[in-house]
Amino acid sequence: MNKESAEMQEVTVPPPQLTIKAIVLSVLLAALLAGANAYLGLFAGMTVSASIPAAVISMGVLSLFRRSNILENNIVQTGASAGESLAAGVIFTLPALVIMNYWPAFDYGWVLVIAGLGGLLGVLFTIPLRRSLIVEEGLTFPEGIATAEVLRVGENPKRGLGYLMGAALAGGLTKLAETGLGLWNSVAQTGAYMSKAAVYGGANLSPALLSVGYIVGINIAGLVFAGGVIAWCLAIPLYSVFFLETHPELAALAAKGVSAVDLAYAIWSSEVRYLGVGAMLVGGLWALFSMRRSLATGLHGGLRQYAGHRDKVLSPAERDIPMQWVLQGILLLLVPLFFLYHSIHSQVTLGISLTMTLVMVIAGFLFASVAAYMAGLVGSSNNPISGVTIATILFSSLALLWLMGSEAAIGPMAAILIGAVVACAAAIAGDNMQDLKAGYLVGATPWKQQLMQGIGVLSSALVMAPILNLLLKAYGMGVPTPEHPTPLLAPQATLMASVAEGVFGADLPWKMVGLGALMGGAIIGVDTWLSARGSSWRAPVLAVAVGVYLPLNLSVPIFIGGLIAKAAEGVRHRLGDLERRERYRRYGLLVAAGLITGEALAGILMAIPIVITGNREVLALAQAPWGGLPGLVVMGVIAWGLYRAACGGLGK
Repeated sequence: MNKESAEMQEVTVPPPQLTIKAIVLSVLLAALLAGANAYLGLFAGMTVSASIPAAVISMGVLSLFRRSNILENNIVQTGASAGESLAAGVIFTLPALVIMNYWPAFDYGWVLVIAGLGGLLGVLFTIPLRRSLIVEEGLTFPEGIATAEVLRVGENPKRGLGYLMGAALAGGLTKLAETGLGLWNSVAQTGAYMSKAAVYGGANLSPALLSVGYIVGINIAGLVFAGGVIAWCLAIPLYSVFFLETHPELAALAAKGVSAVDLAYAIWSSEVRYLGVGAMLVGGLWALFSMRRSLATGLHGGLRQYAGHRDKVLSPAERDIPMQWVLQGILLLLVPLFFLYHSIHSQVTLGISLTMTLVMVIAGFLFASVAAYMAGLVGSSNNPISGVTIATILFSSLALLWLMGSEAAIGPMAAILIGAVVACAAAIAGDNMQDLKAGYLVGATPWKQQLMQGIGVLSSALVMAPILNLLLKAYGMGVPTPEHPTPLLAPQATLMASVAEGVFGADLPWKMVGLGALMGGAIIGVDTWLSARGSSWRAPVLAVAVGVYLPLNLSVPIFIGGLIAKAAEGVRHRLGDLERRERYRRYGLLVAAGLITGEALAGILMAIPIVITGNREVLALAQAPWGGLPGLVVMGVIAWGLYRAACGGLGK
């Protein structure tokens, strides 16, 4: 027996992973979660990791088969979570083209190509980094660890599935009663003038937002709320008192005697939210700068490892897609992207198309690496996708402005398309590394996970355009219209449109962007100080920037969800039984994930009769006769149920 044969015999063969039932279930869940998170992102501007609910659903379904194993469950959650991540990259960017009136609706072919190619690039970009970030540096990847624990325990998957489905039913019925039947308002809000200052307060009555806050925790939820307080309780009142006359349109609006609520929203929309733009831009660039050595080390280490293992027999747990295939795949994907950019408009020459492609691939790799590294530190749900996308679109807009001139009507669209590919790549990169971390902990084969991630990307890309068109026709996006007076806000996409158009139109409120950048720098200073002290409480600038950019009524339930998570953690901490503590923590996560999924799916399903009939009120039984009061009561009951589940009070 030669040496190579002996080495091959020593390699332990893992149980089956890429089975037919695992692939089929993964594809179905990827499409489902893509739709749910598309709605959540357009509504609230935030998405959350889908790996844990996908793992629980997988365990519940695969337990019905006579033969299944932990690695099959891991493959299912790997492909399924791609749907949530790809949805984030798409909805943060492509709705901007509808908001800017470049597209009347979402073109199926364009969405498929941009989302599919961007997502596949995200998978390929992270392969050289896997060994360095996961094995050698040993970054935390919190959601990857949590997913691995769910997969390992696997105890009583039916109970976990019951928590998830029960919460989904509660979230769906709440959304139906509020938006469909019209039994209460979606927002409880009020406003008043104090002297000349417009003061606003309000809370969105959404179980999904409450759950987002629970999942991200009190640190991030508190920072998002702090950003909202900075914008709505400080910046807007100050602007309404001291600077209103510098903006003729806002001054005219105030002279008409509009309500404090309407004036506050107008000031936020036209001026104050750009503080968040500046802070996001600084945050994205800071993330890239602070990681520069880790990125270089990770890429060099990955290439060195692949070269060193070329002739060595690796165990299944160490085998990635071969590096030469990765490089060939990246080059192959650049070709259709080049022709896609070239086909935008006659103003786009071959030189401009080549520039767009080069900017995309360089920014794509750098920011996919940032997303991968940041996922290891703070998790996928807190990844700076918005910040890196803004940086990409701003840089792309400036480059295209130099190449095409300020009169190029197609310039903003071209910049958005570059940013869309980068956003999809970065979103998938962070998710991919979380899944690979979970696989590393349970002994999965990396190349099989990477292949499944690609399958999940393609199956999600196939359904994105129909879902977005359904939501667009039913609810509208971004800008209120007579047909859709309360559209899905699409906050990130609206922001991307403003940045791209502002660069070419020279009407971006640069003073606010600059002040936001200074604010971002100050927050970075505070976070650096906290890090030097070894504090467990951190201040990532992008969390505050998101709070500045979102309406305050969205930040309030997110903050309450964070408070619930903190309170439940305190109760669990007093338990002596570590196994019970972890089980209750998982139940809380499952209830939160179920509330998000149920509300999002209800929103999508309710869109179907609205689109068919053309009547937004087709399901309405009333016009919120009691205002937001019933919604406050329902939110209180749901918050109590989430808290009780996280403390073990709903079952032992």
